[in-house]
Amino acid sequence: MLMHIVTFAVLVLSLRPADGFPNYKDDYMDEDLATFDYYKDTGEFDEGNRTQHCEECVPELCPLPLGCRAGLVRDSCGCCSQCANLEGQTCDLGQRNVYYGLCGENLECKLDRSDEADGEEPEAQCVCLSQKPLCGSDGQTYINICKYKEAAYSNPGLNVSDGPCRTVPIIKVPPHNLVNATGSSIAFLCEVFAFPMAQVEWRKDGKEVILPGDDPHISVQSRGGPQKYELSSWLQIEEASQMDSGTYRCIARNELGHVSATAILGVLPPGKIYTLSCNGLP
Repeated sequence: MLMHIVTFAVLVLSLRPADGFPNYKDDYMDEDLATFDYYKDTGEFDEGNRTQHCEECVPELCPLPLGCRAGLVRDSCGCCSQCANLEGQTCDLGQRNVYYGLCGENLECKLDRSDEADGEEPEAQCVCLSQKPLCGSDGQTYINICKYKEAAYSNPGLNVSDGPCRTVPIIKVPPHNLVNATGSSIAFLCEVFAFPMAQVEWRKDGKEVILPGDDPHISVQSRGGPQKYELSSWLQIEEASQMDSGTYRCIARNELGHVSATAILGVLPPGKIYTLSCNGLP
């Protein structure tokens, strides 16, 4: 019995880490013992001191990528297919899939220089090669071919034609109800999409006049954007009084029709607005 125990102990002690774990290696292992042919090093990427090792490519063992709305690209080892990055996602510059991934069909990886204005290091993002709008057979306007391709993935029968879809105005961002104190400045925002482009006007319920009218403390400002075929309009009230309380209406119209959205303004007497402090919060 003692002889069997000794024999078993010798067998256990004679096992080397590499025999049971062919991928095992540590800094104290003999270099010859740690050298194997199982892996083939096809590239490196910098992430601290980490090095990527790629196995011998066996396409039959590759997982099937699903839900790839921007098409397929090769993985970092150049073996298996994986989902390409969508518009706006972070990406690897150049043609090498290193860390963030490669952009999909009709996309290219570019540095976003707008980050530099904020003192940040520019980040590479996928940008669509074409910014021409398309009209889908579903009646939706797609700002570029990349957005259309994303939608077509889940709707294979979707077709498009050049240019935006003709549509009555759509209020994408309606004005919101506001409550403020007498003497404060107040602004309502209304964002509208339409093609042909819409005209936006403001009215106060119960009055026929289109704002600002001749009221010196009310002004209306409009500009294009934030996207193509959109218009942003602001109604601003300086030194608001209780007389300004009421319901305000944003009205957008073009040759195909018109829509509107309302918001209520409440102007309280001085001393009726209380400021809550959150002292001691982390």
